Amino acid sequence: MERIGIIDLGSNTARLVIVEMLGDGHFVVIDQLKESVRLGQDMERDGFLQPSRVAETIKTLKMFRKLCDAYEIERIIAVATAAVRRAKNQRSFLDEIVATTGIKLKVLTAEEEATYVYRGVINTMDVSKGLIIEIGGGSTKVIYYNRRNLLHFETLPFGAVTLTELFASDNLSGEEQAKKIEEFITEQLSQIEWLKEIDPETQLIGCGGSFRNLCKIVKMKKKCQLPLIHNYVVETEEFVSVYEMLKSLDLDKKKRIKGISSKRADLLPSAFAVAHAFIKYLGFEKMTISACGLREGIMFNYAVPMTVEKPISDVLTYSLQTLVKYYKCNEKHCEQVVNLSVQLFKQMHVLHKFPRQALKILKVAAYLHDAGTSIKYYDYQKHTSYLILNSSLYGISQREIVLAALVVSNYKNDDFSMADLIKYKEFISEEDVDLIRKLGIMLRIAVSLDRSMSSSVESLSCDVLGDSVIMKTVLSSDATLEIKDALSSQPDFRRIFKKNLEIL
Repeated sequence: MERIGIIDLGSNTARLVIVEMLGDGHFVVIDQLKESVRLGQDMERDGFLQPSRVAETIKTLKMFRKLCDAYEIERIIAVATAAVRRAKNQRSFLDEIVATTGIKLKVLTAEEEATYVYRGVINTMDVSKGLIIEIGGGSTKVIYYNRRNLLHFETLPFGAVTLTELFASDNLSGEEQAKKIEEFITEQLSQIEWLKEIDPETQLIGCGGSFRNLCKIVKMKKKCQLPLIHNYVVETEEFVSVYEMLKSLDLDKKKRIKGISSKRADLLPSAFAVAHAFIKYLGFEKMTISACGLREGIMFNYAVPMTVEKPISDVLTYSLQTLVKYYKCNEKHCEQVVNLSVQLFKQMHVLHKFPRQALKILKVAAYLHDAGTSIKYYDYQKHTSYLILNSSLYGISQREIVLAALVVSNYKNDDFSMADLIKYKEFISEEDVDLIRKLGIMLRIAVSLDRSMSSSVESLSCDVLGDSVIMKTVLSSDATLEIKDALSSQPDFRRIFKKNLEIL
């Protein structure tokens, strides 16, 4: 199975991700390394990459190369961004990297970098109109898309590293420095004409390490039990609270805050000042955090070449199919369970009356219902629930991920625990228990109706007659096992839906 290495050499951080290709355009990250190299540090003085920073970068890239060799990787895609792009000694630096590490770095243009960031976001988020803000060490990218089409981008030649150096002063307090950065960035934004024309329904999407740190801090403060970052929504009030706290603290205190990377603590006030300037200038009330960006854009570019022309249309389904492959599930069986689950949802709408959006939750549960057997068969639904809560699921909100995990966790025997409600109180309420149980029983019946994993039940229709639901099946072969297994759900079906279940 093919594996590739992707190296992203930024102005602040160098990252390596090891990617395994699963076939049919699907891939997963199986390892990563990151180091704070501060390559762009002190460049403002003369425009040259400094010898100490170059030495640190070479040391880091040698480590990256060693890990790639351990994985027997033959193809390494290595890119460099703002610091190398602006460096006066770019050519000598690139030559030295090749001579000492054997790694050939491609220096991305501002347009290439913005395009990769856009592809990393658009292929992992179900957001039709977005303004992406990516705050790097040496530059800030502003990318606008509408109806999933890239329309405008702008690269400001200032990032967290350069702004921290530019506005460093012993005579200014942290609050005063932050204020000056905000004023400076606001002036830059006022010169971007297309920003004044963005659709009012556009969502703000925060991308990059600073926003990931923000997400971790907010989740720590709220004691959120879900470890996921991607697609988490941070209200402006929550962001401002963190920002106000952070800019008033000295460096040692910043480093002690849970959720903050100690190697990024000195840069966060500058990065958050940039974000605050954007929010105030454009009036956003919330932001969605993306854990995907440039590196993921490169992955899609390599694994799914069609995304160069057009983004993935159904992000959730693509993501689910990737996980089905990765956990080595029976793909035909998963597709059939999804098919039957969707039919049940639609046929029984008169009983459950859930909005169409709930179908996404059932779809996740149906695709991945037996993924937990990759850990252990016994109690596999509990393992599946864990995998759903901790996997890279794209195109779906964190609330829907929690609900899907609870549907799977309880679908076998309907033993929903109120402890789950307390654990995930940020995302669900008591009203959701009815949804979890009803989707769970539909999933159980769908799984039963493909018990032999042979697609014996091609389709079904449901009639609600009095106190009974008559489920009629269309068969391609004998389905005695399937119907017998599905009928074992009768007691729970009666208790949850207040109807008797008959299957013909």
